[in-house]
Amino acid sequence: MRIISWNCNGKFRDKFQKISELDADIYIIQECENPAGYPSSPYFEFANNYLWTGERNSKGLGVFARSGVCLSQNNWDKFCLRNFISVKVNNSFDLVAVWACKPYIEEYYIYQSINLSHYDARTVIIGDFNSNAIWDKKHYTRTHSAVVQQLRSIGLHSAYHITKGERQGEESTHTFYLYRHLDRGYHIDHCFTSPKNIHKYQVCNYKSWLDLSDHIPIILDYID
Repeated sequence: MRIISWNCNGKFRDKFQKISELDADIYIIQECENPAGYPSSPYFEFANNYLWTGERNSKGLGVFARSGVCLSQNNWDKFCLRNFISVKVNNSFDLVAVWACKPYIEEYYIYQSINLSHYDARTVIIGDFNSNAIWDKKHYTRTHSAVVQQLRSIGLHSAYHITKGERQGEESTHTFYLYRHLDRGYHIDHCFTSPKNIHKYQVCNYKSWLDLSDHIPIILDYID
């Protein structure tokens, strides 16, 4: 099963055709519009099997699946935390979609701490965390490294770091370019799961995506 996460930088209704070319079973899209606001449009037709959350209809977090993929809301506790969607996929595994907004990793850390008992060896956590170990000092105890350590304790690891053999904070491949400047790249989009579930993991080539967004899609080919 192919799962893709991409922060589209808005106006997903004009960009979904491009990401569709990657032929995923599930797309996790940050900063996308609520499809319900675009009836009778090609975007609404694309979103025939989806879940969406957001504070504004113009910009939120969406999970879009191809027809035949079953998405069931888990309704895990959020306690007013924003932009997280947890679903059961095909009654098989849990998928946590992430768009961490200010205070970034701190908000996701709280969500994870609340729901860690639900996570298991088949769980996939994927999205725009807006986070990297290089910024740990900005977040006191609710840090990127604390999230990584907590997940590692239950057997879930960063798919990028497992496949590339790199350390947290020393990534050679970027997923985000501030103001789309090539000299201001960071690795802030992540996917965590058990190494046993990873068939292939990749970050797309920035050259094909920077004209559409400041983020680059990440792709997990998941062994279901």
